[in-house]
Amino acid sequence: MQLKRVVITGLGALTPIGNNIEEYWNGLVNGVSGAAPITYFDAAKFKTRFACELKNFNVKDYIDRKESRRMDRFTQYAMIASNEAIQDADLNLDTVDKYRVGVIWGAGIGGLETFQDEVLNYAKGDGSPRFNPFFIPKMIADIAPGHISIKHGFMGPNYTTVSACASSANALIDALNYIRLGHCDVIVSGGSEAAVTIAGMGGFNAMHALSTRNDNPEAASRPFDAERDGFVLGEGAGALILEEYEHAKARGAKIYAEVIGGGLSSDAHHMTAPHPDGLGVIAVMKNCLENAGIKPEDVDHINTHGTSTPLGDVAELKAISEVFGDHAKNININSTKSMTGHLLGAAGAIEAVASILAMKHGIVPPTINHSTVDESINPDLNLTLNTPQKREIKVAMSNTFGFGGHNACVAFRKLD
Repeated sequence: MQLKRVVITGLGALTPIGNNIEEYWNGLVNGVSGAAPITYFDAAKFKTRFACELKNFNVKDYIDRKESRRMDRFTQYAMIASNEAIQDADLNLDTVDKYRVGVIWGAGIGGLETFQDEVLNYAKGDGSPRFNPFFIPKMIADIAPGHISIKHGFMGPNYTTVSACASSANALIDALNYIRLGHCDVIVSGGSEAAVTIAGMGGFNAMHALSTRNDNPEAASRPFDAERDGFVLGEGAGALILEEYEHAKARGAKIYAEVIGGGLSSDAHHMTAPHPDGLGVIAVMKNCLENAGIKPEDVDHINTHGTSTPLGDVAELKAISEVFGDHAKNININSTKSMTGHLLGAAGAIEAVASILAMKHGIVPPTINHSTVDESINPDLNLTLNTPQKREIKVAMSNTFGFGGHNACVAFRKLD
């Protein structure tokens, strides 16, 4: 069977360093940190009192008040980013075959704030089971693509992928395969997360997963630095329009890049810790290269998972050295989580967007906040430290890994 080619024709982003694609890219190339003290609730008693929240954001600027009250923040974010991507793709909703347009979305947790608030309200009451009638539909992780399809009338495949921090990368790979196999012409894909909540911060603190650099939040997310002490929680959404190549050409769509492959694997090792030898990460990158039909030496840029955790960063870079061999030193490696923080289920989406924009502009955004060399990291690797680097990028890869050992890798190629 001849697989169909798949391209990206629209992008959307709502991130801690920019509320649309233009702002997001400007934040990336200028090395802006999205970390700051938490404003959503009183975090004075928490071990970590900062996060990467959205800035200058008011949902009323995007969504009607009555409609927004029926959505958890993760769904609001999904609606906003997907709307931008659909507009960017210039899809004619009056002529497109909506039975062949799907929505495949990623969310690692879903409506955490909704669940938290309903339980807190019940605990404060007299024991009567008074729950919001929208409690369940606001909470469930699959509701975000449901709302997107309802708004636009898209009647193709519609579901959510849940694989922790690999969720939206899994969504992109599923979308790629549905179009490759001829089942859809267009799929709205991406991911969203809104876990900067009492429960989210408390839970990750209890795991000792978060940085506690409260005296200097802006420098807390510091992938590959010897003094890294955990990740910084972020929130937001990223959206991509995946489209069959001939369908995109026929309607004269602009094309950002081609999606050439995706890989999946499992560490099969530990609930939260990466395999120390990076075996699952080695496998997922090899799977992606094979699926994309490319060689290691074809890759110019890798946006790493790079969360700023002591174990994870080292394991990933070891895996890159293993997979790419001598060519590894020629690859521009970076971690945009140094700026955005970790968006959990939305990470794969906004980092795929970052890789595509890097390819478009010929600039690799920096890994910021690096000051101390980690002796356990291969010194020959170009980690794009602290300043952006100009570079023609023909092939880029984006890595995402999730609790439970879920690994996903997506590859993109620049079209002439």
